[in-house]
Amino acid sequence: MAIWFSNYTLEQIRFMEKGNMMEFLEMETTELGDDYVRGKLKITPKVLQPAGLLHGGASVVLAESLGSIGANLVVDPSKFHCVGLDINANHLRGVREGYVYGEARPLHIGKTTQVWEIKLTNDAGKLVCISRLTMAVIAKA
Repeated sequence: MAIWFSNYTLEQIRFMEKGNMMEFLEMETTELGDDYVRGKLKITPKVLQPAGLLHGGASVVLAESLGSIGANLVVDPSKFHCVGLDINANHLRGVREGYVYGEARPLHIGKTTQVWEIKLTNDAGKLVCISRLTMAVIAKA
């Protein structure tokens, strides 16, 4: 059984990618499962550090974006929105080309906070980065 507030489709949530950092870095949401959100980031010059590796900040942007999408899909959008409160990331492997794939899954869904774990992998399926995101659930005025 899905954890989402409504029976969302991938097409219905695509608007969350537009007009923000996800669009600028060419990130894409690729799958919405019963309890996870998946996406990908193409390795282009705009996401590299000077040494030619994926910039850790770009990994964190992908992680926070996927976790934020998931967090906001769990709550009633007419009453609440979720914003990032804290994020950490361990960068485990460098990436120079191809794609980085992310999967966000909740560890805790509460009334005022949510905690999401996001794993990023490379084209070979090897772990590149693991992140934990804490979201604040804010009541709309």
